[in-house]
Amino acid sequence: MNEYLQVSEVIDWQHPTILQLAQQIASEHSTLVAAGCIRYGIAKACFEWVRDRIKHSSDYKLNPVTWRASDVLKYGTGYCFAKSHLLAALLRANSILAGFCYQRLSVHDNGEPYSLHGYNAIYLPEFGWYRVDARGNRHDIDAQFTPPEEKLAYSIRLDGECDLQDVFPEPLPIVVEALMRCSKWDEMLSNLPDVSLGSLALPINKREKPDH
Repeated sequence: MNEYLQVSEVIDWQHPTILQLAQQIASEHSTLVAAGCIRYGIAKACFEWVRDRIKHSSDYKLNPVTWRASDVLKYGTGYCFAKSHLLAALLRANSILAGFCYQRLSVHDNGEPYSLHGYNAIYLPEFGWYRVDARGNRHDIDAQFTPPEEKLAYSIRLDGECDLQDVFPEPLPIVVEALMRCSKWDEMLSNLPDVSLGSLALPINKREKPDH
């Protein structure tokens, strides 16, 4: 399980600014809960900090497009993928196992085109892997930290959409490459990463029947 604590170029959790914030969050929340629940409290606080404090790039039309965790923190903005990178960094800096999850979703909620959507899984000893989505709430999205119940930003509703069931220790290369190629939020919005269902050699969860 150590791979879910690793530092990398993308998840650079040893960067001074990330360590400082991770320690600040831990110090503010570790004394507010019973000793056996400290990890739970810190994980929840890290999730809510990223969800609420980092602005989603396309929601707020903000540049630059970020991909490295420390840059997401520096600029205060990122796509869902980038926000998941920062959340993983903050969790790993607090010695909490964190990985990456993906959904394939319809961009306009009506079929093609599709794109990946990125979020996190956190290992909580009481519950196992627990998925959370820090992309940022709005009037039609209400993602929360309420284990064991999952409250993600999106659900699978259409043919062609699916959940990738794996918890990845590092972000998918196709995601990082897409972020690195773009500098402006609207450029990224027009070039969101996608994978075809047929190309996935991974467990997936998809709808068998479309909504009517």
